Parts: sequence; structure tokens; C-alpha cells
Amino acid sequence: MYSGMKEVVAGIDIGGTNTVFGLVDKAGNILAENNLKTAAFPRIEDFVTNLTAAIAKLKEGQANLKLTGIGVGAPNANYHKGTIELAPNLAWKGIVPLAEYIRKKIDVPVAVTNDANAAAMGEMIFGGAKKMKNFIVLTLGTGLGSGIVINGEVVYGHTGFAGELGHTIIVPGGRDCGCGRKGCYETYASASGLVRTVLYMLSELRDESSLRDIPPSELTAKKIGEAAVKNDPIAIEAMDYTAEMIAFGIVNAIGFSSPEAIFLFGGLAQAGEILFAPVREYVDQNVMPIFKGTYKILPSGVSESNAAVLGAAALAWNELKR
Repeated sequence: MYSGMKEVVAGIDIGGTNTVFGLVDKAGNILAENNLKTAAFPRIEDFVTNLTAAIAKLKEGQANLKLTGIGVGAPNANYHKGTIELAPNLAWKGIVPLAEYIRKKIDVPVAVTNDANAAAMGEMIFGGAKKMKNFIVLTLGTGLGSGIVINGEVVYGHTGFAGELGHTIIVPGGRDCGCGRKGCYETYASASGLVRTVLYMLSELRDESSLRDIPPSELTAKKIGEAAVKNDPIAIEAMDYTAEMIAFGIVNAIGFSSPEAIFLFGGLAQAGEILFAPVREYVDQNVMPIFKGTYKILPSGVSESNAAVLGAAALAWNELKR
């Protein structure tokens, strides 16, 4: 079939504030993109109407494109059912049959998954995991998302919600988590976990620190990372503790699925070697002897600015390949 038409998919990333979407070819080039304010549409029907119209408009600007599929990354998304279920940060309550709503407007295959699974798919198809069949992506943002690939397949589990490493408990009775429990991995090993660690250290330690001049509500992982690079003692101590906690979860994950690589992605991973070096060291110290030297800990091979759209597009391309 060659009529000069180029096959593309739409990759859509739904966040609490913004939804970004783009048309992506097989090589991972984003040919056109745009965004919508998610929060502007309290009714899911209005959101889907506006989103699908905006995708059609993107396509109009590129006459030779044939839309063959749609992939969506969204919070609390269930791949098995094509639904978003009980998402705390979205206005749409209950169980939303998102794939079905989109298909009614644009009749192509639609696949839906959560943002960390989409990131894993993006890593596998367009990023650093191209030749890998077993790897894990940890997204170190406000929370800690994880996408786990075993034997070339994303792990969805019985419910569609498997792979929540962020909610494995690493400190029994530890920090309060948004999920209602205590001591979850993400309360220590995420960008917000790092901020919590610094606030605790500022109150408990006497060291001089430039971080004392920042109001607590304005403290970010980025500012802490910058202070650590300048040898701020509290920032360094907090980074080290966070690296140790990230490593703790990785050691457990290695024992569970023996990945070839663990990719760190998201706000906290932007800190670079000041985070990666101690994470690698702590993992190497604590991993079972049988796994020593069998894994790599790497930054994502997908650029942060395109990752969300590319991950969702990779999901769509993967479905079409099936």
C-alpha cells in the first residue's frame, strides 16, 4: 500500500493540569503536537470531544498522514479495560471508559496505560532499552512510578495495576503516604521525598546551609540538587540518604525480576552523577552476590521534554505490531 501516505499514531499524555498530544511516526519523530488544559473539562465527554477535534486538526495540517492508532498514558489507567479508575488528581470520578469514548470519535485501535508503563514502552521502542527484554523504568517525580518489562512485555498483572514499586513498603511505620499507608518507597525515593528529607534535616542538624534561606514551600528537588553540586552539607547528606533509599528499592526489584537495566527518569534523575554515583554504589554493596555485575543503572534514553508523548505513541505502535 503506497499512496504516498505516511502512517502515524497519536500519543496522548493526560496529566492533572495539562494534556499533551502529538502525531508520531515509526521512528519516534513528533511531526506535530499541541496541548489542552485537562482541568478545563470537568466532564469527560467534553474533554474527549475537544481532544479528538484537536488531534483531527493536527492531522489536517499534514495532508499526507494516515492515523493508524492512538496510545494514552494517564494516571490510574487500566490497560486491560481501557479505563481510568479512581484517579485522585483528575476531575472525572469513578471508572471512566476512556478508550471507548475516544474510539467513538476516531475509529482506530486505542490503548491506555499509566504514565510509568508508557515511559517503559517509550524506553523500549525509542530509548535506551531497544535491545532489552528485561528492564525497569523508575520515574522519580512527585511520586515514584515504575514500569516493569519482563520477557519483552510490560507487566500488568491480574488487575491491570501491577508494577507499583512506589507503594512497596521500605520503612515499616515510616512516612505517611498519599495512599493512606506508611513507609512507602515513594515517600523517600522521589522528588517530594527528597524535599521531606531536607526539611527534616534542616530541623535536626545544625550545619550551615544555603537551603535554610529558602521558604519550605518553595523548596524543590532541583534547588537541592543545585546546592549539592555546590557542596552544601545538608544537600549532600540528603542526596546521599535519598540515593540509599532509591538503591534499597532497586536491590529488592533486582531480586524480583533480574533486569538487565534500571532506568531512572524524571525530575530527580536530572541531578545527574551526584545522584547516580551513590545509587550505583549502594546497589552494588547490597545486592545478592548472584546478581553482582548483571545490571546497569542508567539515565533514560528519551528526552524529558518528549517522553510523555513518545511513551504513549510507543504503546500505540506496540499494539499495532501485535
